[in-house]
Amino acid sequence: METEMESHQSMDSFVINIWTEWQLTDLVDKFKDKQGDIALQLLTVLLPTAPYRLERRVFRPSSLEMRRAFIDVKPIATNMAEYLMRSTTEYPFVLMLGEGHQCSQAFVIINGAALEQPSLLAAVDPGLRLPLLFLFVGRIVAYIQIPHDFKQPPVITSQPVSHTAFSPDDINLNCEASGDPKPTFRWVKDGKQFGERLLDSGTLTADKTEELSFYQGSYRCYASNELGTAVTNLVDLITESIPTLAKEKGQKQHLFEEGASAMLPCNPPKSSVTPKIHWMDNNWRHIPLSERVTTALNGNLYFANLMLNDSRGDYTCNAHYSNASVILPKEPIAIKVTPSNSVVKNRRPQIKQPAKAMHSYTTLKGQTLKLECIPDGLPTPSVHWERKDSPLSPTRATELNFNRWLQIENVSEEDDGEYTCTARNSQGSDTHSYTVAVEAAPYWTKKPENHLYAPGETIRLDCQADGIPTPNITWSINGVPVTETDLDRRRRVSSGSLILTDVEYGDTAVYQCEATNKHGHILINTHVHVVELPPQILTEDKLVYRVLAGTTAELKCRTFGSPRPNVYWEVLDSGLALSNAKMSQMISGNLQISNVSEEESGIYNCSVIDSNLTISAELQIMNRTKIVAPPQDLQVIRGKDTLLHCKFRVDQQLKYPTIQWKKNGQKISASANDDKYTDYTDGSLKVTDVQMQDSGVYSCEISTELDSVNASGSITVQDKPDAPASVVMTEKKQRSVTLSWTAGSENNSPVSEVVIEMMEDENAAEGMWKEYERVSQDVKHLEIHLQPYCKYSFRVRAVNAIGTSDASPPSEPYSTPAAKPDVNPENVKSVSTDPNNMIITWKELDRRQFNGPGFKYNVSWRQASDKVLHWKTSLVSGPPFVVNNTGTFVPFEIKVVAVNDLGAGPEPVAEIGHSGEDTPQDAPSGVKVELASNKSGAITVRWNPVSIESVRGHLLGYKIHLRRKGPRNHVHRWLEKRSLVSKNREHDREDDRRVVKVSANKVEEVVSGLHFYSNYTLTVVAFNSKGEGPHSEPHHFSTPEGDPGPPSHLTFDSPSETEITLHWEAPHKPNGVMTGYLLQYHEIVDKNSSRQPVVESIDLPIVTDYTVGRLNPQSRYLFNLRALNSAGPGHAIIKECETMLDGEPPSNLFIKVDAKSVNLSWVPGDRQRNVAFRFRFQRNMSSSEWDESEQVNSSQAFYQLQGLHPETSYHLQILSGNKTHEWTFQTNKPAMGEMASGFATQGWFIGLISAVVLLLLVLLILCFIKRSKGGKYSVKEKEEGQAESGARTIKEDAFGEYSDNEDKRSIIQPSICESKRSSNDSLADYGDSVDIQFNEDGSFIGQYSGRRDQQSRGGHDSSGATSPMNPNMPPPSMSFPNSVTGILGPN
Repeated sequence: METEMESHQSMDSFVINIWTEWQLTDLVDKFKDKQGDIALQLLTVLLPTAPYRLERRVFRPSSLEMRRAFIDVKPIATNMAEYLMRSTTEYPFVLMLGEGHQCSQAFVIINGAALEQPSLLAAVDPGLRLPLLFLFVGRIVAYIQIPHDFKQPPVITSQPVSHTAFSPDDINLNCEASGDPKPTFRWVKDGKQFGERLLDSGTLTADKTEELSFYQGSYRCYASNELGTAVTNLVDLITESIPTLAKEKGQKQHLFEEGASAMLPCNPPKSSVTPKIHWMDNNWRHIPLSERVTTALNGNLYFANLMLNDSRGDYTCNAHYSNASVILPKEPIAIKVTPSNSVVKNRRPQIKQPAKAMHSYTTLKGQTLKLECIPDGLPTPSVHWERKDSPLSPTRATELNFNRWLQIENVSEEDDGEYTCTARNSQGSDTHSYTVAVEAAPYWTKKPENHLYAPGETIRLDCQADGIPTPNITWSINGVPVTETDLDRRRRVSSGSLILTDVEYGDTAVYQCEATNKHGHILINTHVHVVELPPQILTEDKLVYRVLAGTTAELKCRTFGSPRPNVYWEVLDSGLALSNAKMSQMISGNLQISNVSEEESGIYNCSVIDSNLTISAELQIMNRTKIVAPPQDLQVIRGKDTLLHCKFRVDQQLKYPTIQWKKNGQKISASANDDKYTDYTDGSLKVTDVQMQDSGVYSCEISTELDSVNASGSITVQDKPDAPASVVMTEKKQRSVTLSWTAGSENNSPVSEVVIEMMEDENAAEGMWKEYERVSQDVKHLEIHLQPYCKYSFRVRAVNAIGTSDASPPSEPYSTPAAKPDVNPENVKSVSTDPNNMIITWKELDRRQFNGPGFKYNVSWRQASDKVLHWKTSLVSGPPFVVNNTGTFVPFEIKVVAVNDLGAGPEPVAEIGHSGEDTPQDAPSGVKVELASNKSGAITVRWNPVSIESVRGHLLGYKIHLRRKGPRNHVHRWLEKRSLVSKNREHDREDDRRVVKVSANKVEEVVSGLHFYSNYTLTVVAFNSKGEGPHSEPHHFSTPEGDPGPPSHLTFDSPSETEITLHWEAPHKPNGVMTGYLLQYHEIVDKNSSRQPVVESIDLPIVTDYTVGRLNPQSRYLFNLRALNSAGPGHAIIKECETMLDGEPPSNLFIKVDAKSVNLSWVPGDRQRNVAFRFRFQRNMSSSEWDESEQVNSSQAFYQLQGLHPETSYHLQILSGNKTHEWTFQTNKPAMGEMASGFATQGWFIGLISAVVLLLLVLLILCFIKRSKGGKYSVKEKEEGQAESGARTIKEDAFGEYSDNEDKRSIIQPSICESKRSSNDSLADYGDSVDIQFNEDGSFIGQYSGRRDQQSRGGHDSSGATSPMNPNMPPPSMSFPNSVTGILGPN
């Protein structure tokens, strides 16, 4: 770097550094009277990368990077405050201050503001006479070497502006320019030279000796030096005198009626400048404006309707001409509003301004458009604006002046279309349409650029503009139109572009491109400088470009030189870049790569041809940011919370993406003080307590340093409808009224129906409203039928999917006139109960049906058998009505008529009633019984009907009375004994007496469900509503035998490993004479086995147990037992069972020691019979003797040895036959406070306590047995009933089949033999299951259960593990027990 700097200094130059950190300084006072003398230099500037703010504008380097800038050094005589005021360029330039070649201050200037940068002076060499500009952005990025004799063409720095001048002082047309040599200025007015040539400044001011009108015209300024002439825009200067008011006659007072509309004119003096209108009173206070009182664009004041307080005499229009600095007050206008002599009538709206129904309006692009709509009407109308072909822009369209004006800012072609304003009040509406046509003054779409060119090059200056209508483009050279210059074949114009071929030094000039249409013209100056300079690369070396996949990348290689340097690009390790079809080199030297992908990432080199200048750049490809789950269109009920999702995916190298949510284009920011919005890191947005104003379009924007994506959804807030309004009753008639209403807002959920509610005078005190009718949502009026002599009020509700609206305000009440009754009571009948009277009753009329005052019922009756008899009548207030001395069951004609003070209702049809009934007199005769031929136990009963006269009432039917007298008397002796025991108990049971009801038209009935093998007595009786008549003669019959019921209480015992003994009891329902039993059994085989089970069948006599031998100990068996009588085999009882294996003492013990005892627990063996054994224990001393416990059962699972010595080792054995198992243990140290000796440890005390406990247990058992036998039925009978209901019926041909369900049940059942029915379940049935739990140290903490043998069978009920109380065990030792088990007895 040092050698490079030395080479530059040797070329008579100095260096200026530009840094990124700027300091903002107000130079108005600081630069006042500062002077300096250094020439102007033009150069290309690279801006800092960080944006900076000046006044209210923000400048970003991305938009200014390739713009021109210059360094300016002003002479001492320059007024710096004025200089800053005139600087209007958006791009920055450097201002140097100093004396001679010594610079004392340096600034960067933008739009009249200065950014002081002292570091610009750091590299300035005071011994050098001409500048070398060295641009620096944080570090050195480029340098440009400029020859010392390099000159600059003129550049317009301050443009004139069209305006209106009211005095010579207002004439000030600015024209300033920079250049080297310093330019001179001249003006052209209306195409002719105007005034003398100006030197230092081109600003044009008026000569006060001239008339003001002398200066009116079109002006253009020309700034020239030896490199060319720059031209300003064409501006118009309008001259006119200051507006004044003409003399006006005194205004008369204007009279108006209250409610009328009015317009007060303003008519300000005409001027090219539009004044601002203010309506004030004499005290200079503004007239209050509102929807009712508004101003129009022309300044007139409009009243939509007048009120009495609008009367005043000082309505003054003030026209403010700001350019002329004058306010012109008009003559005050007086109005007087008089009260109306008649009732003020409401008026529908009428649009007063504009007056026509259609209005066309032309506006220019970029301007602000205002449309107005001023209506009158009573009540005051509201105004609504809309666009027919599309919605109004939410950002640029604004409703002003109480919605009377529609303002559209920055008009574009998209705003072209038809707009309507609608004025609406309760009386109607009026509409006005605007047709807006958008045209445009010329504007640039492509501007020619300033460049340095070498001799012999071809130059193309592209100049394109657009507008409506399309503008015409012309070219000038140094202010002279090309068409008026000498013809040169090297110069031609094509499609708006100026092409110069084989340029020479003489082609250096300022070229003007001008675009013109009827709305204006624009002009741009372009500098063409033909010069020779050595090539340089201005782009920084080793730049890194991060580009999104699929986009176009542009690698920069900016060069400087004349002729323009030619460059070429290479891809490291791949050769020339242009060999890739996706890569192209631009005229500027930049490399453009389209549709980039990961394959294009890498190192690129840019080199200048015929030189050693090269830079490199790295291209990195990033994945695009994607929104994978955009927000949805949600419909949310008001008051609920909702969540908008916006899931996204970004490249891992693009860290810290920003998430911005917007509602209707406006940013949403979550605040800690407001929990309305909550945004999450995954992109979701939570909106809490959603209200109607939260409806709108919600968009999420995910931004990284390279790209930004967005997606939109919406929230539509739904709620129940608003209450309907304006409920009015019209067309009021005697019996109908028309109800109409106005619908409320649907709140984004369509109304499905409307509910009409009614309140009548009878409910008015309670405030009870009743639903009258529901109608479709499109119904807005309904005819309602009313009852006479009632007072009605109505209200309306609307219903949508969210709910029902609040009720509308009620209508005014309406009372209907009285009338005769329309209907008579219904359901007139007799409900007599006594034989000698008749009770007449009817359904009373609703109060609404009385139709008038004095309401009564007129009851009439006469005997139906004699039509000659006159009607008897009686007026009563309500039912019932009793007629006495009628006789028994006499028919009568009866009728009831409604009457009131205005008359009686219509004549009714007489009904037939009867006097009271009595019980029937005769019994049915000829009763016969036939037994069914099958085994169903059904009978057919037949009888002769009774006569109608004997019924003495309405015959309701017949009843068959059945009584079971008991079983037939030729049963076996053991069954007779059983019947005798239960005869008295069963005599009154419900199933022994039955009553079967039969309808009146039947004389026979089939009765089923009778007991088999039983004696019955049967009678038949007729009945009516009063009761039963006499019974028929008793009929006796007997039922045949039927299939027996299942045997009861099937249990098992296993005397050996190959034998099972079955125990059972006789069936609860033998249904005949028992002849024996049929036993069938088979081995249960696996369902997947191909082997079929062999079924064994055994016929048994009348016994209650049987032993089956030669069984497989490893198999499980299914037993099927049936009872037999003469009717055949009965229903079966089915159980599964398996044999028990030989038991043995426990071989594994869980030992839990204490100081003086030890707990021994074990798990009894599965399917093992109970065996007896003893524990032997000995202190670990050679001289000690063995102690032995009492006999212990293997099913106990727990035993406690007591009376041991603390802290002593013991040897423990189990003796059983020839087997011995041994263990050792040591007792614990006694606990603190434990008594060494006491009466509680003495044997006599333990025995006493044991005896007391045993006595209490015996008493409890006796009480339980007595309580069990004291019920209405025995436990035995209950178990028999359960056995019957739970028995499973099995067919003969189906036996032997085995299902998976049976297998599963056999696994679940805890006993070894399981029943297919719940016969005699009790806690004792689950003795095989053992539930033992232990602590971590092996101590017993649980309990065990064992099947208790039933003592009545001598221990043969069960094949489960033998209980400790099993009598098969040896008797306990007579010695004093040394354990708790020994004291209390086993179990």
